Amino acid sequence: MESTTLAAALREATATLAAAGVPTPAVDAELLAAHLLGESRGRVKALAFTDAPVPAGYEELVAERAARVPLQHLTGSASFRYLELKVGPGVFVPRPETETVAQLAIDHARAVLAAGKPAVRAVDLGTGSGAIAAALATEVPGAEVSAVELSPLALAWASQNLEPLGVRLLHADLRTALSDENGSFDVVVSNPPYVPAEAVPNEPEAAEHDPAMALYGGGQDGLELPLAAAATAARLLLPDGYFVMEHAEVQAERIAALLSAEACWRNVATHTDLNGRPRATSAVRTSFPA
Repeated sequence: MESTTLAAALREATATLAAAGVPTPAVDAELLAAHLLGESRGRVKALAFTDAPVPAGYEELVAERAARVPLQHLTGSASFRYLELKVGPGVFVPRPETETVAQLAIDHARAVLAAGKPAVRAVDLGTGSGAIAAALATEVPGAEVSAVELSPLALAWASQNLEPLGVRLLHADLRTALSDENGSFDVVVSNPPYVPAEAVPNEPEAAEHDPAMALYGGGQDGLELPLAAAATAARLLLPDGYFVMEHAEVQAERIAALLSAEACWRNVATHTDLNGRPRATSAVRTSFPA
């Protein structure tokens, strides 16, 4: 890249990223420049109409992105709802579809408070970067939020994102976590690993950079950890407590059937993501023993 102005560099970077198959080459080119300049993307677009110079290190960052290193690893942050989360190697980068799952948990937590309960207790099982827990903590005043994560690498990122928000972060397995607090939560939410064993992600960013521990759910169908999350939710929730979990679209029918067959769940429902795909399942805890 031999461009001397920002505008020319952005054009060249966009072409380079497009040739590499990056889905949003122009946006990524602008965001990389914004990161180096310490400016917003909008400001970068404005600067491109001037004779602003190319920021130092831009060519190197574009080359890494062209090699399909995740944009968020290069900038060190990921947008999630109203938040900017710290992310990097060793943690799953939060996806837009998970924002819908967070909204479902947030809506129910708000409903609990609106019904007159002085506080609502919520826990995020397999929190990763802490995205869902952070959304709950910032969007539901009065929520007492806990988050569980097994991976030491992901835990380090979650700690940076959650400790300033007052979220209780636990280094534990979602299958056995919080066994001394059974029957005490109003909301349990989870985005567990759920990718089936043979379903390698198509995107190089996910296949090569997301940790396998955060992707694969266990078993050929990928349902081992999702069903474990549901079992943990059943023991943690109060009667009438709410559980919502993200999953692959191909798993929706199976998960709904399995939860519906359990006496501990009622009102099992499937929810679609922003693209209309069945991406999450929710259920309400009955008063029956798990």
